[in-house]
Amino acid sequence: MCRHAAWLGAPRPLASLIHEPEYGLLKQSYAPRRQRYGMINADGYGMGWYESESSVRYRRSVPMWADANLPGLARIARSTCLLAAVRSATVGMPIEESATAPFTDGRWLLSHNGRVERDAVRDLADSAESACDAAWVAAAVFQRGHAGLGLGEALAEVVVRAGEKDPGARLNLLACDGASIAATVWGDTLFHHRLHDGVLVASEPLDDLPGWQAVPERSLLTVTRDDVRVQPL
Repeated sequence: MCRHAAWLGAPRPLASLIHEPEYGLLKQSYAPRRQRYGMINADGYGMGWYESESSVRYRRSVPMWADANLPGLARIARSTCLLAAVRSATVGMPIEESATAPFTDGRWLLSHNGRVERDAVRDLADSAESACDAAWVAAAVFQRGHAGLGLGEALAEVVVRAGEKDPGARLNLLACDGASIAATVWGDTLFHHRLHDGVLVASEPLDDLPGWQAVPERSLLTVTRDDVRVQPL
């Protein structure tokens, strides 16, 4: 349910996550190769990048392939930190832009790949921009950021607490703040690939080139310009 990808490193266009790779997010929207739940991601898409000190977001509730404006925008939108996602909505969840990743708060951008009972996250946040489970997960993470937790710490606390309340939850989160990436593996796949000019993180490899490494189940991945770390949750 959903696929997402992020980049941290030298400036790149969003097309490098979406259109340019053989198995970029455009291909993953209709033919994912490693997705464990669902077969198509046609319930919306979104992307985020950074301009100076601010994050910028663009999201739609239509399939990625249906937006004629996307190819041009994805070639022009360029940054040292990028995040993009395609959505397969959990049954019963609304299909609307406010339910589509990336969710944002200040410089934080966040995507949720999975599902969780809303009762397992509603007591972790005061409010959310949508009734969907992912929006409540994002709100819980952002609330912890306001309380002073770092990006990885906020993701880890929300995932562990929500996972305890809902043992069947799938909580693969991918977030960035312009200077770092943090991601959790809790019920679905995640990979990272270190290149000479940066690091890719994605639900599944964007190509068949060597170098992609799977992140173990129930782990927290953190990426900075200087380091890639994996630790258990």
